[in-house]
Amino acid sequence: MTRRARSDSDKDNLLALYVHWPYCARICPYCDFNVVRDRGRGEEQAGLVEAILSDMEAQSLLVGPRRLASIFFGGGTPSLMQPDAVGRIIERAHALFAPRGPIEITLEANPTDAEADRFEALAQAGINRLSMGVQALDDAALTFLGRNHSADEARRAVAVAGRVFQRLSIDLIYARPNQSVADWTAELSEALDMGFEHVSPYQLTIAEGTAFGRAVARGAWSPPDDDLAAALYETTQDLLEAAGFDAYEVSNHARGVMARSAHNLHVWRGGDYLGLGPGAHGRLTLDGVRTATVAHRAIPAYVEGVAAGTPWSEHETLSLSDAAEERVLLGLRTVEGVSVATLAVLGRTLESGPLAELIADGFLESIGDHIRATTAGRPLLDAVIRTLLV
Repeated sequence: MTRRARSDSDKDNLLALYVHWPYCARICPYCDFNVVRDRGRGEEQAGLVEAILSDMEAQSLLVGPRRLASIFFGGGTPSLMQPDAVGRIIERAHALFAPRGPIEITLEANPTDAEADRFEALAQAGINRLSMGVQALDDAALTFLGRNHSADEARRAVAVAGRVFQRLSIDLIYARPNQSVADWTAELSEALDMGFEHVSPYQLTIAEGTAFGRAVARGAWSPPDDDLAAALYETTQDLLEAAGFDAYEVSNHARGVMARSAHNLHVWRGGDYLGLGPGAHGRLTLDGVRTATVAHRAIPAYVEGVAAGTPWSEHETLSLSDAAEERVLLGLRTVEGVSVATLAVLGRTLESGPLAELIADGFLESIGDHIRATTAGRPLLDAVIRTLLV
């Protein structure tokens, strides 16, 4: 990799890091991420930490001087990482990409008692924002979802995390089989009393190739119908809004602007970020051109690739239209929306065509020089975007 120096004078110089830790105590039946079981892999994990550090070093030479915007440890279950390994990655990132000041450093965690015992050490390693996969506050639902924690463990872990970390987010999954609006109202209402500043409520997605995908395909069970799913979505929005959470993205709600995820916003706004770890995706501006990268998915292939100077299984130079389409896909999920100029790259104008029609139909709206989804358009966003980009 050769050095390509960049100006240190504007916001485009900011660079975020995404670190993918692929190990999980168990594989959830709805998960289609790049994950493996965390069992008897201590030596492999130590080697992966070294590879991530080496990969970061090599990519720093590729992108040149940049300022660190944020770090996000995802997975997998990065709360299973050794805290000293987390600290080494954070320390190296600060050395290679000096931030202008304090930055958001997020780590995803599961709310088991064992992992809660590590929260203090993770905070000392540099984590200042925890994103916790609570998913449900009902033991039967947690068993169905394949989780390895109980509802009481989740309550205890959230309480511990609230004392340890400056910032706390939780994930919840709704639209589960046989879940009524009343059930979800009670569950979400209880969650809202737990004291977090950010929540990501996701409708249960049935992905092809997962255990849930196979179960639904063979008729073992069915997700809620469209009407019930819509009612559950509306209930979610109403309860969160009443509790003071703003929906700044389709599946992300924050109690005020300062509680929003800086890392996610950086990505949704089209900022550059390094993808580190097996299967991690990245977006880099190289020689003025947007470039998409994907690391080798298999852990041995990634480690060997880093050693050989070829950590990516894929890297693609995006055309102006490809980059603009990606900005639309991400940006329309947010309350900020996307610029009219970005849509113009794709030949979409306010005067005619699908953009004008979607505005006239009340699914999109024009705010200044931006286009965003309306309240009516957000529940139908996938269809809105398909119509806009077809």
